[in-house]
Amino acid sequence: MFGINFAPLDGALRILCLGAHSDDIEIGCGGTVLRLLAEHPRAEVRWVVFSSLGERADEARNSAKRFLRNAGKSQIDLKDFRDGFMPYSGIELKQSFESLKREFIPDLIFTHYGRDLHQDHRMVSELTWNTFRNHMILEYEIVKYDGDIGNPNFFVQLSKAICSEKVGNLVEYFPSQRSKSWFSEDTFLAMLRIRGLECNATERYAEAFHCRKSRY
Repeated sequence: MFGINFAPLDGALRILCLGAHSDDIEIGCGGTVLRLLAEHPRAEVRWVVFSSLGERADEARNSAKRFLRNAGKSQIDLKDFRDGFMPYSGIELKQSFESLKREFIPDLIFTHYGRDLHQDHRMVSELTWNTFRNHMILEYEIVKYDGDIGNPNFFVQLSKAICSEKVGNLVEYFPSQRSKSWFSEDTFLAMLRIRGLECNATERYAEAFHCRKSRY
């Protein structure tokens, strides 16, 4: 990300973060969001989670507030699509995306990797590209047992402090996930370190994205 200024010439940076489930955005691009908000204190962020019910909704809201505390302006949208069934709710999900397009015009969009093997993740990615056709879109990755993270081509260098904040927030704000074997500090830090190695990051850590095209 060094050398690229995402901010528009006519005002504050506008960021749209899209996630299928309550912790997806934080896992996939939480560090990058923290860095962007530190560098663009007037940034406006729209944070949308499509499947967030009950306890998971409370976790998602509290976590988002923490990650967005330095935003100039933010809005958190928690929707109630059924986990695992988004491809079968295509009409309603598409309508949700169309409403979002009318309400918020982003400069930068974070969404799921298009070849993610989780059906909800793929659906959100597909509709992101289907809906937002004139925007900078970065597809984030979520490590899991499927082995589907691929070979990203866009790296955002992160400081160790930002990585610690990201991982600490994840562990603190999503207690319902702590019993899962993959949801751990060492998993998240390992991914950040591997991606930092791949891009020769100055401070050793990075988040990685799939960027299909860019006009910068």
